[in-house]
Amino acid sequence: MKSLPKQTRGQGLIEFALVLPLLLVLMLGIMEFSRAWMTQNIMTGAAREAARMYAVRDDTIAADARADQVLSSGGLDLSKRTLTPSNSGGAVSYRIDYQFPVSVPGFVPGLGDPIFPLSSTTTMRREWGT
Repeated sequence: MKSLPKQTRGQGLIEFALVLPLLLVLMLGIMEFSRAWMTQNIMTGAAREAARMYAVRDDTIAADARADQVLSSGGLDLSKRTLTPSNSGGAVSYRIDYQFPVSVPGFVPGLGDPIFPLSSTTTMRREWGT
């Protein structure tokens, strides 16, 4: 086996040190995107459940409680959400807005505000009062 010249010793260590920050930023970005996607899916399920409750019964209090139940079962902070029911014509709509907190604020330059707004809306046909 051929031995390496003395000038190339430690070359792999230097290359790894240069690439490591990029890999860490990429991994953190993937993790944050995954958390945001999971939060969006939980919000969609909560909006669907609340809209269904509101479509079957004309009761926004019960629909709000159902949305809160789904959101809290997903581990979301209820103080960062806004519920907006609406009733127009033969359809009811439920919108959930959530202030998604980024877990590593300031780590990525230019990120700015560590809060990203997410929203989900579901519309269903009204089944009461027809």
